[in-house]
Amino acid sequence: MSRQKKQVMVHTEDKPFKCEICNKMFSDNSNLKRHTLIHTGDQPFKCDICNKMFNRSSNLKRHILIHPGDKPFKCEVCYRTFRTIGNLKMHMMIHTGHKPYKCEVCAKLFFRSVSLKRHMSKHTGVNAFRCEVCDKMFKQNSNLEMHMKIHTGYKSLLHVNDRPFKCEVCGKMFAQSSSLKVHMIIHSEEKPFKCEICNKIFHLSSDMERHRRLHDENKPFKCNICDKMFLQLSSVKVHMKVHSEDKPFKCNVCNKMFRHQVSLQTHINIHTGDKPYKCEVCNKMFRQSAALTVHMRIHTGDKPYKCEVCNRMFRQSITLKRHMATHNGK
Repeated sequence: MSRQKKQVMVHTEDKPFKCEICNKMFSDNSNLKRHTLIHTGDQPFKCDICNKMFNRSSNLKRHILIHPGDKPFKCEVCYRTFRTIGNLKMHMMIHTGHKPYKCEVCAKLFFRSVSLKRHMSKHTGVNAFRCEVCDKMFKQNSNLEMHMKIHTGYKSLLHVNDRPFKCEVCGKMFAQSSSLKVHMIIHSEEKPFKCEICNKIFHLSSDMERHRRLHDENKPFKCNICDKMFLQLSSVKVHMKVHSEDKPFKCNVCNKMFRHQVSLQTHINIHTGDKPYKCEVCNKMFRQSAALTVHMRIHTGDKPYKCEVCNRMFRQSITLKRHMATHNGK
């Protein structure tokens, strides 16, 4: 079936494909085949890590989150690592500027097909995401996922005492899937946050930041210009560029110069519109890894910055600084 014909059928009442078991009708054969798995019990999607089987690829993808494990696929440009080769290939488009998905209405280009699909709803007003159980349509996949809880037996999250999300390892229950995802880090071997001073690794960035304060009491290396203290001599050398006019890294788009390559890489995202850092809990995207780190504290509840006067805790250092002004009378 051609893609154009398939799109037309979605927006009509024509559903020629019938399930011989329950008589439910479908607009295309692929949806019928996927639906039939409910009756047959077939589970063609296999987890390559633990061999568990699933009847839908979406269920397998959610399951994979239990196995955070290693990220063996590395980007040779920015050294970011990924769990699958597919994710790496998708990421590489950031550096190449390749946007293969084109809107046929306004010719705007996109890195990802899902971004194009979301964009198309602005032109058509069509709800592109369909519930395979009741055929209700939604404009965003997140709305569809929330709706699916009706069919899976989950009660509304408005009832704060309900905790339908269960950790399969320790049995602890959670009110939101995002809280469960954060909790699963405890059971995994993954400790992605590393102390650059002593190389100790941590599950959460907030734990690493608290640990670093143990080193902060002794900063033997001093900048001779501004008297700022540092833990390592290499940090002083990097800092000295602030006082120099040397900016060897140039943006090829706007010719702006930068002292550090990482600053240039972050700046490039302004031109590409790309946000390469993704929150694995809520899928929100960020231009800078630091912004993602701060955002993650919303999910974890971590507040690593403490007021030494009143013991109040804060997520960001700048919020603590503003708060301190209330004690200083400023």
